[in-house]
Order: sequence, then structure tokens, then C-alpha cells
Amino acid sequence: PRADPDDCVLVVGSLYVVAEARTTWTRAVVPKTHRTLNDARRTLDRANVADAAERSERAKRAVNRTVHTRVQRRQARVLREELLSVGGDCAVSGHEFGGELVDVVLTGTLDQFERLTAALEDRPYALAGVAAEIRETLDIEAADAREDDERGAGDASDAGHDDYPWDDGTAVMGILNVTPNSFHDGGEFYDIDDAVEQARAMVDAGVDIIDVGGESTRPGAEEVPVDEEIRRVAPVIEAIADLDVLVSVDTRKAAVGAAALDAGADILNDVTGLEDPEMRFLAAERGAPVIVMHSIDAPVDPSREVDYDDVVEDVIDELTELVLLAEKAGIPRRNLIVDPGLGFGKSKAENFELLGRTDEFAALGCPILVGHSHKSMFSLVGEEPGDNLAATVAGTAIAADRGADIVRVHDVPENVAAVNVALASRDPSRFEADAEREN
Repeated sequence: PRADPDDCVLVVGSLYVVAEARTTWTRAVVPKTHRTLNDARRTLDRANVADAAERSERAKRAVNRTVHTRVQRRQARVLREELLSVGGDCAVSGHEFGGELVDVVLTGTLDQFERLTAALEDRPYALAGVAAEIRETLDIEAADAREDDERGAGDASDAGHDDYPWDDGTAVMGILNVTPNSFHDGGEFYDIDDAVEQARAMVDAGVDIIDVGGESTRPGAEEVPVDEEIRRVAPVIEAIADLDVLVSVDTRKAAVGAAALDAGADILNDVTGLEDPEMRFLAAERGAPVIVMHSIDAPVDPSREVDYDDVVEDVIDELTELVLLAEKAGIPRRNLIVDPGLGFGKSKAENFELLGRTDEFAALGCPILVGHSHKSMFSLVGEEPGDNLAATVAGTAIAADRGADIVRVHDVPENVAAVNVALASRDPSRFEADAEREN
């Protein structure tokens, strides 16, 4: 420690002593990102930390979380008091909005949040309900109940519905446009035989969902009459319904959605966020999963400018309202999938903000779909609009790493590979059994 950087240091002793002394100059302080309890447990495993029970408790103290919400002023005072008392931090907005609700930002470890929510159970001002929302958002109860981080394991809220491909990792949705004018592949699969051949190729490449669309939402696209849209999508859906894959229909019209479900579709994908009330009632009546997208205009109006305070939080707020409308129509939360709507009423920079903060949409309690494939947003980083496979694949890897449940893409083989790489980098054990069987 007394040596200057240019000094020569001579260490005499056993190889063990020399190695220990050398560590002073070779030591690396390695930062660790623990997004899940399982991440923290793996770090402790590698450090050979004691027994499983102690490891679990230490892991909870190693995983930090920050949540932002709005509560009553009196609730904020208690939250701050309780979280500070267990070693966390609570920042309360200093702005006076004239209303009763204030913004709060809570920061702490899972262990501190666990103690906070336990303490709130006996506090007044309906704070037990706030505690329940925090526990659900941070997955605290599920984290205590299982030793690994496999989503869906032991989750009672999932009881009673079919297994979906997004229940266990990121699912890949392949786009099958049966239109003459879509922005990326318009006309390629307009013929039914070409469409079916493409669908089979997607299945062979590992796709989980095929999204069939008969109307373009690109800027300047004209509306397709209902009968014509049904004529385009229904025969294709009927022809591919027996493939080992889920089929969704990309439409904003309830009549088209009904015809698609009759033809064998499993999922409704509505880019208007269920703007048509009849679409909500259709999804509720048929019990079909439905994708609710945030959009300002569909088709896109590139001349329209939208001001957001914080694009992610503003979109979450608006999607919250759409989800509540869907639930009021009788659609259970487990059947709702949310889509931030990249490219629909957002600037290129805002689209990247949404992509990079995909994990924040978990606040809605629904699976998250990210649709970024070949969009003009990538021109921000020097890619050609409409033909940017490399950038799309990179975006897919980011979305999967940030917790997207579904990625909607044109090029299935490349994006399946990107998803697998992203998931394997987080937990290679999920692929080891398959690799051993192949060998």
C-alpha cells in the first residue's frame, strides 16, 4: 500500500503468500446486476455462500428495487416513515398539484420491501391495499414461495387457463401480412398458397404465434372494407389453424375478429386498443386472449405530434385505462396482453425509450408485447427504414432481456435465435437439457 505506481515491489514467501499479496494490485471489483431473486442467488452460489436458507435471506438483501406510484398525502407520510425505518428510502414529490395524490418513489431491497409491506398491514388509511399492490408488483410472495425464478410456477392466479407460450419466457410472434401494401412485405404473401407456405416456414423456424393481418396500418394506408378484409384473412387462418402454433388476427374491426375466430384464430390483436366496444364484448364472449395496443392513430399519421411528460409512464397510464375498460366488458386480466405501440404516435427517440424500459410495463399485470420489427425508429441509429434486419434482431434481444413476453417480428429464424441468446444469457440451464438430448 505504501508503494508508488512506478515502484518495484519484491514479495518473498510461498506461492500462496505471493498470490495473496499480488491480489492487492490485480483485484477486480465486479458490478453485479440483480434483476431477479434468482440472479442474486446465483451470484451467492458462485461465491460459495453457506446453506440454502441463509443464501435465500442474503439474496433478498442483495436485490434492489425502485417503484414509482401515486398515493394520498397521508399515505405518503406513513410510507416514508416505515420505509426509512427499515433502511430503505422514500422520496415524496414537492409539487403541489392542489389534489390529494402525490408522487412517491420507493427504493430498497426485496427484504426491506417485505418488511415494509408487513408493517403496512396494521397501518390506517387503506395502506394494506397499497402493500398488496407493492407485493404483487415486486413478486415478493412468489419469490418467497419458490427456489427458482421460472415464471408461472406455483402462481395461483394462473389457475384455470390454458398454457400459453409466453408463460415461460419470451414468445415469438411471426407477422403474416396478406395485404398488397404493407410497409415491409406488402404483396409477398397475398396469394393463399404463398401465405400457407410462409406460415409453415415460420413454424419450422420455431415461431410460437402467427399474426395474420389483412389491412395495413402504415402511414397513408386506406381503410379496407370489412368484407374484403375477411376475404383476405379467413381462408388463410382456416388453412393454418391445424399447425402446431397459435394464430392471431391483426384487425381493428369486431366483424373481422369474429370471422377470424370462427376460422380458427386463437388471439385478437387490435392496434386501436379496443376502440370499438364490440371488439371488447367479442373477446369477452369468446374467452380469447386479446392484445391491447396504445396508439394515437391507426393508420399512423406521421404529421401528428404528441407531447408526453414521460413517454413510458404516460403510455402506462393510458394503457391502464384501456385495461380497465376491457375488464369492465368482461375480459379477465389473464387474457389481456399490452403493447406499448412503438411507432404509433411516438418519436424515434421515444420508441427507443419504450424499448429500453419494457420492464416497467409489468406494472400493468399483463403480458407485454413489443412490436419493433423493421420500423423507421431504427433510422435514429443510421439504419435504413423498412429494411433493418440487424437492428430489429438487436431490438429483439433487448426486449427479451427487459422482460417482453412476446416480440412481434417479420423474420422468424433470426429473431428466434435472438430471443434464445437473450434468455440463455440470463439462465443457460433452461437450454441445457435440450442440448444434452441433441448430443
